[in-house]
This record gives sequence, structure tokens and C-alpha cells, in this order.
Amino acid sequence: MLRIALATLRTRWTGFVGSFVALALGAGLLAVMGLALASSLHAPERKPERFAAAPVLVKGADTLRVATPADDRVRKLSRPRAVPDEVKARLSRLGRVVEDRAFGVRVRGGPPDLVGHPWPTAAFTPYHLTEGRAPRAGDEVAVSDGWSADGGPVRPGERLRTARGTVRVVGVVGGRGFENAVFYTDRRAAQLSPESPQLVVDTDDAAAVRAVVRDGGAGAHVLTGDARRLADADPDRDREALTAMNAMFGTAGGVSAFVSVFVVAATFAFAVAQRRREFGLLRMAGATPAQVRRTVLCEALVVGALASATGCLLGAQGAPELAAWAVDRELAPRWFRIGDHIWPYHLAFWTGLLVALAGAVAASWRAGRTAPAEALRESAADSRALPLLRRLCAGALLLTAAVALVVSLATDPSDLLHRKTYVTRPMLLIIGVALLAPLLVGPLVRLLAWLPARLPGAAGMLLRQNAVTGRSRTAAVAAPVLITVALTGSLLGATATLSGAEATELRTGTAADLVLTPTRPQGFEEATLRRLRQLPGTEVSASSTSAVYTLEDGVALVESPARAAVPVRLRATARPPLVAGSLADLDDDSIVVNEEWEQHTVGRRVEVWLGDGTRKSLRIAAVMAVGTGGNGVYVTPRNAPRAPVDRVDVRLREGADAAAVSAALREAVPASDGRVRTKEEWIRERRPEAARTTRAGLFLVLGIALLYTAIALANIMAMSTADRVRELALLRLAGATRRQVLRTVAAEALLVVGVGGLLGTAVAGLQLAGMWCALGLLSVWTPLQLPWAPLGGVLAACALIAVLCATVPAALSLRHRAVGLAGVRE
Repeated sequence: MLRIALATLRTRWTGFVGSFVALALGAGLLAVMGLALASSLHAPERKPERFAAAPVLVKGADTLRVATPADDRVRKLSRPRAVPDEVKARLSRLGRVVEDRAFGVRVRGGPPDLVGHPWPTAAFTPYHLTEGRAPRAGDEVAVSDGWSADGGPVRPGERLRTARGTVRVVGVVGGRGFENAVFYTDRRAAQLSPESPQLVVDTDDAAAVRAVVRDGGAGAHVLTGDARRLADADPDRDREALTAMNAMFGTAGGVSAFVSVFVVAATFAFAVAQRRREFGLLRMAGATPAQVRRTVLCEALVVGALASATGCLLGAQGAPELAAWAVDRELAPRWFRIGDHIWPYHLAFWTGLLVALAGAVAASWRAGRTAPAEALRESAADSRALPLLRRLCAGALLLTAAVALVVSLATDPSDLLHRKTYVTRPMLLIIGVALLAPLLVGPLVRLLAWLPARLPGAAGMLLRQNAVTGRSRTAAVAAPVLITVALTGSLLGATATLSGAEATELRTGTAADLVLTPTRPQGFEEATLRRLRQLPGTEVSASSTSAVYTLEDGVALVESPARAAVPVRLRATARPPLVAGSLADLDDDSIVVNEEWEQHTVGRRVEVWLGDGTRKSLRIAAVMAVGTGGNGVYVTPRNAPRAPVDRVDVRLREGADAAAVSAALREAVPASDGRVRTKEEWIRERRPEAARTTRAGLFLVLGIALLYTAIALANIMAMSTADRVRELALLRLAGATRRQVLRTVAAEALLVVGVGGLLGTAVAGLQLAGMWCALGLLSVWTPLQLPWAPLGGVLAACALIAVLCATVPAALSLRHRAVGLAGVRE
């Protein structure tokens, strides 16, 4: 059997090119993903940056630790505590204490990521002056080099217009590469940012510092050595970036394996259908069905081994390029590189081999069922009924998808909104519909060809009958189009629908006409809020962002985003989706929760921890619907300690002039302090969009699917056109011109792509319909959003590939005399 398989590969190598390329690409992608994953698992810890030269750091309590029967549960606090004053006083006896502050700075014409610090902390990075001197007055600053304002580099003597007044640059320090810094005097920095979350103790006696902090009992942390990196801004950003990158590459690798099996299965199935007479001759020569099956599997084994080895070589070359791309797009840390690892190559090779065999199993079974009489067959029309086993498998897959959908809708509708769900669920539908494609293509072809078949001439009728009688060919071409269109519609449609649903929640959840947001992380000052509340014709509600924590099932410490506002003002501007209770009952001893909480009965009390870690028992005043997951909780400002006001909702009273109120708001809040927007403008800017990593992952997945579709279409169209040389010659002998034959071939290719597009759009529609039902059950009614423009682009690309790969071989074959081609046998 192996000799026959090798001989077949030598003579029919063009029929296996598509499978070889698909498998090599899949193995290469798996090797790349594996190498990236292995390299990220051994990633080095980031070294301290801002405090690399600090002897000892004391950081205020920034984590909540709760003991449970299983283990201690830890969460980051939304409002970390400052180091207590009494602890600072005792630490000052051990050495000089320097309080650190970090706050955003807006400079006209400067970069958006400027951050301010007190000048005394510059020595602990260390920053060194390269020009000028240190700031001494409140209107003086020193800046790091490497950034510019109003188109030119900042130098001593220049004046910078900031949101908090004009300052004069008196010094420049050498940049460190991780931030663009502006240094103020210690007193001015304390005025701009009163809170100090951490401090430096200038002493070498770390043990004494730990003793003082431990006796203070405030939950503060003492950081020395490499642990000082925890005092840097966003110290976990490398780990989070690598986790997101691995999720992206893992999804791409999984889709790659899935589409590889799909393409290989479609290619082998079509090749087996073309080789019925060949297999019939083998059976007449005495080959058993098992021997025929082993021949097909041997062919797949040889192709798979060669393709997997090629893919490993491609992966070794492509992994460093992918790592560089991820770093350039800021999807991975700057230091990320591909290391030397062996196991990803084993994973890629053996997975590629397994994919090849899995894709050929069904085709080999069909080849083994070929009867000896097939050797005498002359007609190329498909007359076999769809095998019962194939129908059962398709039915089982579609039933599984339907049952999974119903169970999710009945038990946990929010699960359908998760990325892992809307990425994987369509695959069941895709496989089920693809298995039934030979049954479905007939009615769809008749539907699409209904009008052409009724036009004058025989071209329309010929087009329809060719597609219907060659249903194996039609299904084989439609299958890769189906998967690409279905994935495009499902993935992009899901993200667009979710984004629209979240925007709908924002729109229905507020009754405000205007929304104000601050330009500084410190929020609005109390003087600004007093001016806003005095504006006539308005209802003004100021609110803050915080968090609360609760222990569910005795072991899970769950964080919920919280919005804090004065209840009487909140009722005038907010319309939360309440299912029980009333906002009128919200007070300092109560909380508004959502149905996702373990305890969500109005009147019952829940134990929570506030944003600064304070434990408190609160009564449930009202319960909201879960929604898309953004409905957190509502509390009063007393239960959101030290949370700055970061949003002001303004509702116009009856008869108020919107233009006059808007002008008064802009006068009360200068552009340097905040922005005034209408509700719709605020929603458009706030409307959630997929994160960069998620967006890159989706387009990577769709790019892979489109590439595989191109490979499959090119291979199958070239194979089918080459197999129809005699048929095309007979058309020429019947009187058709060369141009008419090519037009017929091109039209048939477009028709088959249209069939695949319809099937793919139906799958995407079913998937999005399930998401729409889930959103409805979560009290969010929003229209479905099919991505028509991307779907049109994908279909146009598929149509172009199919037409080119069908007409070019046909044109080459028609260069020969039709009489000679009409006598060609297989």
C-alpha cells in the first residue's frame, strides 16, 4: 500500500499541494505559538525602575487579604491606603523620609503621558541633571529629556502652559526610557497631589523599618531589592501583557488546527470523489476495502510528515519575526524574545501529522466503500445519497450546539457574552452545516440560479445543472468559504453587538443631558462642584469610581465596580435597570447590588469590604439586572473613602435653555479642568471597544481563516477544472466559443462562492441570534450587528480567488484542439 501511495503522490502531486500547504502552514503556526508560549513562561521579572537606587521603600496597604477555609484570598484595593502619620513619624527617626507622589500633568503641545513627581524622589531613580538646576519655587520645574512641547525639545528657560498654571523649566535630567517626568518642588507636588501612597526611608537598616511598620499594624509593605519594582507604576503590566498575548496566540493556534482539519478533510474528500474509477480498478484487481483505506491514509501520512517538517522549519524562521511584531505593536514587553525550546517543535510536528490523518479518515472510509463496478463508470454526476453516518454526525453536532445554547440561556446567559464562548461555539455549527453541505447546495443553487436559468440562452440552465450535478465539487468549494464567512460574521458581529449593547446600557442608564469629566486623575475640586450645583435650571449629580469586595461561597473574593453618589441627586440623573427595591432607600447603611451577587434579596445584609479595605455590613436597598456585566453596585460617598469625583451628570430642568446651560458649564469648568459633553458625545467616547490585544487576535484569526480559504479554493478549483477538460472541450464542440466557456466557468465559480457565503452568513446569524437572546434575558435589548462590510470584503476576496483559479486552468486547457481534448480519458 505504501508503494501505491507513493506512486499516487508522484503522479497526482497537484491534488495534494493544497493539503501540503495547509498542513505546513498549520504546523508552522503551532510551532510559532508554542515557541512564544514557552518563551513567555520563562520571562524574567522586571527590575525596579523609579526606585532602583532607593534603600528602603514603605508602601501603604494596597491589597485586601481575606482568610478562607481553602486559603487566603487577595485582591488589589481600588483605593490603597496611605502610610499612617504615626508610622511616618517613627520612621523619620531612622533616617530621612521622602514621600512619593505621582500625578498626571497636561502641557500644551506636550505628550499625553507626562507624570509629575516631587523633586526629592529624583535621586532614588536616579535622575541626574544634564542642564540647569533643581526647582526651588512653586512655579519652577525640572523635566526629563526626550519629549517636546509645541514642536521643539524642552530646554531651561522655557515656559510651559499646564492645566494648573504656567511653569518655568529650570532644569533638565537625563531620561530613563520608562516615563516622561516633570519634577516639582516637594511642597507644590503635595498641593497638586495630596495623597502619598508610598515613601522612601533613607536608611540601610531594613529590619528596623520592618519592625516599625509591623508595630504600626496598618498593613503597609516594606520593599527592598527587586521587590522595589512593586512601587513602580503598573508593576504587573509585563505579566498581563504576556497573558493577553498567550491567549491571542492560543486562540489563533486552535483556530489554525481546526481550519487545517477542515481544509484537509475537504481536499481529501474531493480527491476521493474524483478517483472513484481508480479505486474501482484497485478493487477489481483484488484490493480489499481495508487496503484501499490504508492507501488513502498512507498518502495522508506521507503528506502530513513532509508538511509538518516543513512547518517546523517555517516556525523556526517565523517565531522571531512574530515576537518583533508583537513588541512593535506593544502587545508584548520590550524585552520579549524567542528562546531555545524543543517541545514546541514536537507539538507542531505530531499535531500536524494527527491533523493530516484526522482529515483523511472520513475520505479513506468513503474510498474503501467504492464498488468494483465504479471502474466502468462514465458519468461524473453524483448519484450517491449522503451517507447515514454523516447525517447522524451532522445532526448530533447541530443538536449539541442547540442544547448547549438552550442550557446557557436557561442557566447562565452571560456565558454567551464571553470571548471564549463566541469564538468556539460557531465551530460546532460550522462542522454540522459543512457535513450537510451536499444536501443543502442543491436548493441553494436553484435559489441563486433561479433568475439566470430563466434568461434567454442555455448559459443559465447549464450553470445551474453543472453545480447541482457536481454537488461534491460544489460542497468542497463552498466549505472553505463557509468557514471564513461564518467566523468573520460571528467574531466581528459578536464584538460589534456587545459594543452596541454596552452603549445601550449607558444610554438607558442615565437621564443626564450633559456629562462632565475631569482632565486630572485627582478629579474635580470641591470649589468646582459648588459652582456647578449653583447653576440655575439644572440637576447636578457628582459621582466617584470605587469598588467593593465580597466573599461568595465562603472561598471566592469577588470585586465589583462601584459608583458612589449622593442618593437624592443620583435619583435625578440615573436610571439603573432595577428589578427590585428603589434608589430612594439607598443611604450610608445600604448598597444597590446586581443579580449576579450570591445574596441579592432586598432587605438582607451583606458583608463587604470597601475600596480601602474597610469591612462593613450593608443592607441591600435595591437590585439591578446583570446586563452585559458593567452594572456594578451603587453606594454613598461615605462608603467610597477618598474616591475623587470623576464624573458629573447634569440634567436640564423643564424649560431650561440647553445652549445657555452648556455655556454656563464651560464657564464654571475651564477646559484645563474638565470637559463638557452631551450625553451622546459621552457615550460615543465611552463606548467600549475591543482591547488592542483582542482586536489583534480577532484579525489574526480571521487572517488565518482567509489564508486557508485561499489555499483550499485554489487547490480544489484547480483540481476540478483540470478534471473537467473533456467536459469543456465538448462545450466547444457543441458550438460555444472560448470566451463563452470561460464565462460559464467563472459564473459557476461565483455561484458556488455565493452558496458558501449564504451558508456562512446563516451560521453567523444563528450564533448572533443566541447572543441577542442572552442579552434580552439580561435586560439589554439591542439590535444585532452583522458586519456587512467585512463580510462583503471576505466574499469578494473568495470570489476573486475562485474565479482566477477556475478560469486560468480552463484557459490553458482550451489552447489545445477541442477534438483532441474530447477523447481524453482519466
